[in-house]
Amino acid sequence: MTIAGAGPSGWPVLFFFLVVLANPLSARAPKETPEAERAYLVQTLVRIADPVLVSLSQNQLRAKMPIESSGKNREDYTYLEAFGRLLAGMAPWLELGPDASPEGQLRKKYIDLALAGLRNATDPNAPDFMNFSKGGQPVVDAAFLAQGLLRAPTQLWNRLDAKTKANVIAALKATRVITPGYNNWLLFSAEVEAALLKFDGSCDRMRIDYALKSHQLWYKGDGAYGDGPNFHWDYYNSFVIQPMLLDVLKTLVEATPTSQSLKKEYETVLARAQRYAEVQESLISPEGTYPPLGRSLAYRFGAFQLLSQIALLKALPEGLEPQQVRAALYTVIKRQVEAPGTFDKNGWLQIGLVGHQPLVGETYISTGSLYLCSEAFLMLGLPATDAFWTGADKDWTTKRLWKGENIPIKHARD
Repeated sequence: MTIAGAGPSGWPVLFFFLVVLANPLSARAPKETPEAERAYLVQTLVRIADPVLVSLSQNQLRAKMPIESSGKNREDYTYLEAFGRLLAGMAPWLELGPDASPEGQLRKKYIDLALAGLRNATDPNAPDFMNFSKGGQPVVDAAFLAQGLLRAPTQLWNRLDAKTKANVIAALKATRVITPGYNNWLLFSAEVEAALLKFDGSCDRMRIDYALKSHQLWYKGDGAYGDGPNFHWDYYNSFVIQPMLLDVLKTLVEATPTSQSLKKEYETVLARAQRYAEVQESLISPEGTYPPLGRSLAYRFGAFQLLSQIALLKALPEGLEPQQVRAALYTVIKRQVEAPGTFDKNGWLQIGLVGHQPLVGETYISTGSLYLCSEAFLMLGLPATDAFWTGADKDWTTKRLWKGENIPIKHARD
């Protein structure tokens, strides 16, 4: 496999070959080790990240990033899309912090790049200063940026200088001029306000409460929410809705630990998310494919953010073993990443579900949008010593069923 986008230090390539060379990954095999799978996923994440973070750290993102889109004026939004979405997915891995291991040194490199990116993206005088208030889209990707900060407060927020912290707060507050739609967009405003509560000490609580109450009304049962009053067959329960509900409520509980009602609401949302995680795991075919349902398929394996997040929270429901979830997600990611055309010649993502398929993109999709795929890597926030990363692979649900195993079937509990 060609290793692209290694960045100036060469660490991704070095780390990849140190850990993986003895375990070839050109085709999935039963003898692959958990260590090799983790190494492959880390290498894949930094391969995705390199063009964005290296360019932004040098104030060259606008100059270097291509804009592939069927829509108009996406240059107003695509840079914040790329950075915010990428950071949201990388954050749990970065939050593990540096250490003396090859992976720990690699994290140090990307923490430093992310910090430089935060400085440049929010500095009004920087060439790569990003749009946080023009049009409607910025509230979406400011929310993903906020999500990244909430997921890595120690390694990202706490390491910013005072000026950059002030710039980040100003950028997040600038999105308040945007009125979100009456659908999953309410959670973007809520996520921004949750970050402001955590990092600035105050927030517009009405934006949070309105989003939470609306989504409680839109719960349809069996682990799924409507995207607004109506239910849609797509992956927005995982792209946005359930992860951000968990993020926002967790932040509120931390801010007001004596509130029993908030704790109860978080527990309710978590239980629904656990059921949805079961559904997601069951959607993964024995070959590592999944149904191409609904909008935004160009976000690729970002469709499995929620399953990865529940693994990160160590909240997998009974009957879902960490090793089967690891094997399933690894197989999905590897299958899509290695499809020819996923990356262009310079390492940037291209529109598609399996390789380069421009017709998969909708008018709101551009190059930056595609970096939501990084949300599938939340599980890398579990340290390499965690049970998730130890023990041999286990077959996931569909693989067991289609082999003819006699196993119990999971179903609705509400």
